[in-house]
Amino acid sequence: MLKLWLTPLWLLALGVTLGLAILALLFGLLWVLNRKAAEGVWAAVSESVLMPILWLGVGMVALFAFAYPQMPTDQVIESLWRLPSMGTQTVTQTIEPRSEDVEVPFAMIAEEVVAYRIESDQDLRVAAAPELAYSRPAAVVQGGEPYEWNTKSKLPRGLTGEVDAVYLTNDGDAPANVTLSFTSEARTPEVKQIPITALSVVGIVLAYLAVRLVAPRASTISAATAKEAISQPLFLLFAIGGAIALVCYIYIPYNTFGEDVKMLKDSGLSTIMVLSILFAVWTASVSVADEIEGKTALTLLSKPISRRDFILGKYLGILWSALLLFVILGVILMGCVSYKVVYDARETSNPTPDWQLCNAEMVSTAPGLVLAFLETGMLAAISVAISTRLPMLPNLLICGAVYVLGHLTPLIVQSGVGQNEFVKFFGRLLSVVLPMLDHLNIQAAIAGGNAVPFAYLGWVTLYALVYITVAMLVALLLFEDRDLA
Repeated sequence: MLKLWLTPLWLLALGVTLGLAILALLFGLLWVLNRKAAEGVWAAVSESVLMPILWLGVGMVALFAFAYPQMPTDQVIESLWRLPSMGTQTVTQTIEPRSEDVEVPFAMIAEEVVAYRIESDQDLRVAAAPELAYSRPAAVVQGGEPYEWNTKSKLPRGLTGEVDAVYLTNDGDAPANVTLSFTSEARTPEVKQIPITALSVVGIVLAYLAVRLVAPRASTISAATAKEAISQPLFLLFAIGGAIALVCYIYIPYNTFGEDVKMLKDSGLSTIMVLSILFAVWTASVSVADEIEGKTALTLLSKPISRRDFILGKYLGILWSALLLFVILGVILMGCVSYKVVYDARETSNPTPDWQLCNAEMVSTAPGLVLAFLETGMLAAISVAISTRLPMLPNLLICGAVYVLGHLTPLIVQSGVGQNEFVKFFGRLLSVVLPMLDHLNIQAAIAGGNAVPFAYLGWVTLYALVYITVAMLVALLLFEDRDLA
């Protein structure tokens, strides 16, 4: 039972381990080429919020090493090694009339083939080895009628073991123009998440270092802001309270007739998002508004630091501390979702699920975490802009109103179509001024197990970045002429 729900976490830990190994390799190369630059990178990382994230990564490495003997290691490593060769391969060939056993190189493992399609304008026989075109053909293609096979087809696969080539026999009296298309997938398709996890770990660290290189002064302020934020009791309260709530969600009877896993995902994502937004807004008020009111900002700006560096640094510090909260609670949520699948099966006396089902449910929460983080970033930018002029309480009220209206804007716009002109105008105004947060709210789809396309994530990320940029420009304009004396 432990192995079932722990295997998905082990795959996640394997991805983190590979990511940290890549970072260690890059750091080692930098140390050899430029030791001074390597020392600067280490100093930048050690004094930032990346250090707690890396320690969490080390914990995942320990989980990977501890669970290694009990996991399907050989199966996973083989699929991971074969992953670059997966996908669709297409070959076009012309076969002379009445030709037998024309070899077409096509390296593959038959058991990895999930679908293939063969098109020919002449009658054609396809075999996996010479001299089998008539006795044991893999496929018989009628001229002008494509031959298709997939894992749902009732037809036999026709291929077995390792295949280096296929052999074509043209039964027609004219040359055959043949197109072969084979689609392969790893025997353990879950390994696709491993390189994505590794690249995410590497991307977070490189993004921090890139920002520090481009804006060193703002990065210095962001590091101090993030360290101050995570040292506050509120961060510890939200991290511990959120973790306890996520674990408790496992044992709450939702009375949903077998849909408790979906409810857990929806409740967990909402909990993480709300806690992160509250933490970001509170940190913006304390870090920006209180420093302005307490004249601390004036002292800081008396040094060679511009107002732009001050605002940008504060926002980045808030974002990095919110990211740490997301990483902590996100990993816990994934573990809870994986365990919930097994727990529900045991409680309802259903057949014991396999680890692949636990993994599918766990991985489906990742897009929701990304979108929730983007929403937190947008509201944090708004909060920073408000904090340049107003104290904590008005900031909380305004951000709360923006959160509610941002999710209700599509409904307001739809209610105004063909009805009251004022409602229509007000809805369109809100849709222009306020962020369309409902675009980032797809918990229902994620909880239902529906896949979130990468294209959708890309467009939503672009929208969030554009809105954050606009909000930060407004913050700079509001802070530019603010009297700090």
